[in-house]
Amino acid sequence: MPKKIILIAAVTVDGYIARHSKEITTWSKDLHVFKEQTIGHSIIVGSNTYKTLQNELIDREIYIVKRNDKPREILSQIKKRVCFVIGGGRTFAKYASFITHLFITPHPHVFGSGVRLFSDKIKEMRLGFIKIKTIDQSLGIYQYQYKVIN
Repeated sequence: MPKKIILIAAVTVDGYIARHSKEITTWSKDLHVFKEQTIGHSIIVGSNTYKTLQNELIDREIYIVKRNDKPREILSQIKKRVCFVIGGGRTFAKYASFITHLFITPHPHVFGSGVRLFSDKIKEMRLGFIKIKTIDQSLGIYQYQYKVIN
């Protein structure tokens, strides 16, 4: 099982990761940082989210998960020290209890409805701030990095 299991997501300021489950995310401005941070690591992605990706995830070990997969079983197959969970909302919720870090990039959008960061109820997480990474200063987009401390 990886030492670090990092949830990484672009979100709207009202907490959505997509307008609907089949949306191809073109509004996210952090894809260059996502690529830089995830190359060489393992990635867990829900099967629906995987279908919406525009670019192939090269140089990464990819685990496409389905609803009935058990997170502990999937994570036990991963030999790399760092694993990123990249979505969607159901996958984030399912793996929430295993997450050690969150890399969240709020974007200046309000959808009002859609796919929430966590589509299902999860246990409360206490987070410790690590750092802020600049994504696009002119647009006011920054990635906030946290460690789960509970």
